Amino acid sequence: MKKRISLLILTLPLVLLVACGSDGENQTTATTAAPATGDVAPNSEPVTLRLGYFANITHSQPLVGLNNGIFAEELGDHVTIDEKTFNAGPSAIEALFAGEIDASFIGPNPAINGYIQSDGEALRIVAGATSGGALFIVDPEAGIAQPEDLNGKKIASPQLGNTQDVALRAWLVEEGLGAKESGGDVDVQPIANSDTLALFQQGALDGAWVPEPWGTRLIQEAGGKVYLNEAELWPDGKYVTTHLIVSTDFLEERPDVVERLVRATVKTTEWINDNPEEAKTLVNLQIEEISGAALPQAVMDAAWENIEITYDPIASSLVKSAEDAFELGYLEEEPDLDGIYALDILDSVLQDEGLPPVGR
Repeated sequence: MKKRISLLILTLPLVLLVACGSDGENQTTATTAAPATGDVAPNSEPVTLRLGYFANITHSQPLVGLNNGIFAEELGDHVTIDEKTFNAGPSAIEALFAGEIDASFIGPNPAINGYIQSDGEALRIVAGATSGGALFIVDPEAGIAQPEDLNGKKIASPQLGNTQDVALRAWLVEEGLGAKESGGDVDVQPIANSDTLALFQQGALDGAWVPEPWGTRLIQEAGGKVYLNEAELWPDGKYVTTHLIVSTDFLEERPDVVERLVRATVKTTEWINDNPEEAKTLVNLQIEEISGAALPQAVMDAAWENIEITYDPIASSLVKSAEDAFELGYLEEEPDLDGIYALDILDSVLQDEGLPPVGR
C-alpha cells in the first residue's frame, strides 16, 4: 500500500496555474478534530507560522490577506508569518511531511494523497478556499457536439491522475466512453497547461479539460469554446478546488494559531467577495510579483467569473473525487477519508462572525 501511494504522490498533483509542494515524513498521532474556538486557550508565546500557497487565482485568500493586512491583524503580533510559495501539490505535501511548513492552501488530490500516505496522521483540512474553475474546452472545428463525438479525438488533461484528469476520465465513463488505455476510443493526453495552450493554437488538440485561468486562455487566445463547465456536474455547482490544510502536529501544539489562521481566511474571504474588483487587482499584482507575469485583465475578469471564493471546504466533493480516483485505478485500495476534516474551529469562527456553519 505504501509503495503504491508513494507513486501517487508524484502522479496526482494539483494543477491550476501553478502547482504546490510538500515535504517529508513527519507523521503524528493527532486526534481527528481540533478544539472548538471557545475551548482554545489564549497563548501569546511567539511562534512562526510557515504558510504555503500558490501564485494562482484559486489561492486568493493568501494573495489578498497576506498583503492587505487581514492575516497580520488576525494572527497578531506574536505570530510571524513565513510565506512559502509552491508550484506543485506534491511539493507542498513533501514540505509538510518534512516539517518545513505548518499549513498550506492546496488542492484536493494532494491532500487526499498526503492523508492516505501518512495513514491519516499528517494533516487535517480546516477550511475551504475556492470552488469551481474547471472547463472542458473544445476546438469549434473538431465536430464535437455530443459525447460520442469524442471517440477518436485527442483531449488534453493537465497531468495523469491530477484533479482535472480524474474528473475528465470519470465523466467519460459516466457517458459510456473511455480513454484508449482503458479500452475506450478517446485519446486522453496528459499535457502541461502551457503546452496545451500552444498545441491548441496549432490545431493539434481537439479539446482539453483544464483549470482556470487556462480554460479562459484557451477561449481567448486559441479560439476554443466551452463544451462543459465542470460545475454543471456537481450539486449546486459547487466542488472543492482549493482548501486549507494544517499539520496535525501544529494543530495539536498551537490550536490558537490555527484558530487565528482560520479566522483570517474567513474574514479575507468575506472581504474578497465584498470587494471583487479591488481583490482581482491585488491578486494579479501578487501573481506578477511571485511568477514574474500578470494575467491579462480580460483573462482575469473572465476566469474570476468561473470560480467562487469560499471558506466552505465542500467535503462531499472531496469524497466523490477520491471515489472516482479509486474507480479509475489511481488508488489501489478504496480510500478511507474519515478524519481528514477538522472543522470544529471553522464552525466556531463562523458562529462568532454570525455566519452559518459548514459542518461535515
